[in-house]
Amino acid sequence: MTDRAKILGTLETLVIGTAGGLLFLWLNLPGGLISGAMAAVGIAAMAGRPLTMPPILTQSVLVLLGITLGSLVSRQLIQHMSAYPLTIGLLALATFCSTFGSSIYLQRMHGWDQTSALLAGSPGALSQITILAAEKGADVAAIAVVQTMRVIILTAALPLVLALTGIAPTAPMEVTSLIASPLELAVLAAASLAVALLLRLAKFPASWMFGAMIASSVLHGTDLIEGGLPPWMRGVALVGIGAVIGTRFSRIKKSTLLSHIHAGLGSFAVAIAISAIFVTVIVLATNVRLADVVVAFAPGAMDAMLALALTLHIDPIFVGAHHLSRFVFVSITTPGIIHLFGRPQEDVDD
Repeated sequence: MTDRAKILGTLETLVIGTAGGLLFLWLNLPGGLISGAMAAVGIAAMAGRPLTMPPILTQSVLVLLGITLGSLVSRQLIQHMSAYPLTIGLLALATFCSTFGSSIYLQRMHGWDQTSALLAGSPGALSQITILAAEKGADVAAIAVVQTMRVIILTAALPLVLALTGIAPTAPMEVTSLIASPLELAVLAAASLAVALLLRLAKFPASWMFGAMIASSVLHGTDLIEGGLPPWMRGVALVGIGAVIGTRFSRIKKSTLLSHIHAGLGSFAVAIAISAIFVTVIVLATNVRLADVVVAFAPGAMDAMLALALTLHIDPIFVGAHHLSRFVFVSITTPGIIHLFGRPQEDVDD
């Protein structure tokens, strides 16, 4: 794409995402801004529009999201951390079971090879999964379809399901009504970027979002800053995340999507069923809210699930800690799992 085409594609993405988000918000749908933006951009991308979100915009959106999430930190939320070791341990087990459950389904029902099935069944860490798939000679396109469909379905359906079942909290999280002064906003932005860059240098996952979240948490938790972002900035962050997720469909050919749609839906159903078992165990064994556990255990992308935590008034610390733990678990264990249970390298070379 030329520079002019990229600019026009970006503008079109922002316009379509904003229109979709505002439409869902007007319809009073749960998580309207993120779900509407994602749905509108995803549909347009599948229709062949050259939609794109440049890295600088994506990073800016993630920083805004991190700052907003950090402003939600309170002593009440931190008190729940005593339950984390148990729930994170169960999350690791759930991730292991979900990966193998989805893999077996893809092999038995759709004839996938072991390596491709294991990589497609692994929830999260899409960048690492894609690189590993290319190295191992797996079906990268098919894996991308299954992984992308899981994120899209969760982001679109989870808010609606939580609202219809009455699981979502009725009382909003305490987002400060004060708007930070220009000086405070400058301090927030500078601190967030500084921590994010440090995390990026350390190759920390989702460094832009978590760096901003850590900086904002410290500044708000110590009362150095009382005000938060203006509401319109929070809206921009949610629409931006939805648009970023929607543009993932622009990288997938329509024929590839249609040929693997049943595999994506089936493996998603298996992963959700396995996760539901572990969610039930945690709800019965701990005092953690059901909505918090559902979003924390949802096998979706970290940025999307944290954005949903924000818009659905769910504990961002709990959700963030668990999705980060799963990312680390998947990144560390997947290469070993593929080595033990995937196709031998000589078979790939042949």
